[in-house]
Amino acid sequence: MSLLLSSYTLSSPKGDLALQNRIVVAPMCQYSAVNGEAQDRHLMHWANLLNSGAGLFIIEATGVTLEGRITPACLGLWDDRTEAVLKDKLSRARKLAPKTPVFIQLAHAGRKASSATPWDGGQLLSKEQGGWETVAPSAIPQLKDERLPHELSKAELQDLIAAFVVAAQRSKRIGVDGIELHGAHGYLLHQFLSPIANQRTDEYGGSFGNRIRFPLELFAAVRKAYQGVLGIRISASDWIEGGWTPQETADFSSLLKPLGCDFVHIFSGGISPLQKIAIGPNYQVPFAKIVKEQSGLPTMTVGLITEPQQAENILQKGDADLIALARAFLYKPRWAWEAAAVLGATVPSNERYWRCLPREAQAIFGDVKVWQR
Repeated sequence: MSLLLSSYTLSSPKGDLALQNRIVVAPMCQYSAVNGEAQDRHLMHWANLLNSGAGLFIIEATGVTLEGRITPACLGLWDDRTEAVLKDKLSRARKLAPKTPVFIQLAHAGRKASSATPWDGGQLLSKEQGGWETVAPSAIPQLKDERLPHELSKAELQDLIAAFVVAAQRSKRIGVDGIELHGAHGYLLHQFLSPIANQRTDEYGGSFGNRIRFPLELFAAVRKAYQGVLGIRISASDWIEGGWTPQETADFSSLLKPLGCDFVHIFSGGISPLQKIAIGPNYQVPFAKIVKEQSGLPTMTVGLITEPQQAENILQKGDADLIALARAFLYKPRWAWEAAAVLGATVPSNERYWRCLPREAQAIFGDVKVWQR
């Protein structure tokens, strides 16, 4: 019996959410929005991945404010227009695929905002290039030669919490099944957690308890406003001496649990160009294992997991509860079908695709006739 292709339930104050399997399409920025608004490119991308056979699909990092976008081409959810367009594109995409739970990742890029798209270099944009002033816990840039970000005041922190709350309310209206807050990749919440980026001298900086204060306050506020499934993506290690650590991630996750956190999604890195990542297959799985064991929260792992048996082994060892893949799904949009064929299980599918299967893989759709007359 495959664990990867077995069902899994995420619980929330609103009730249980059943996933048909433990495969997750991780959020992937498409850099295709216009003024924060979803485009037909998003509709195509979402419909494609909603037809992947995965048990859960997560929409890319979505800015809660105009200034919170990573790039000028990033998706947003900060006003009625961005909400209406996102709702329209998502509802149309969902009609073209089997019923699949959808989460959205709400984000603020902090000092890493106002950047060029990856294919344009990914560096901080000047105002002449369409960039804007960035914000951060401390006036410390991501790269040594970049302009300094604005250090957030306490009043501005409350404004940001309010922006996340409003975006969560908009998320509910567009019909998503859950929210993932973005606390990884060196973006704003991660910047508060890490002593590399957070060198404040008030109650929001310094000690571990102070550095986690703002992320905890923000999480609690969103939880109060949103009763669906709510979790967070965390970079478990900065991969740099003196940075945020896996043990701090486990301790932080344990404090999130009584606030109503329903899952954690474990990543790593992103806070500094000096990071030295020991990259390789399963390289982030040990972090997920620590968090899962110590916090007791449903835990998602991600990162260079590319083969079905590899994913299955992680679950069989108990190192994580859910397996997220990103670029593997861009390369193989039906990756979950392949996993089902390899592991002898079934996945949800669109009947219009049934006849594409080789005969030896017919069983992944169950007892159906897949061949055209």
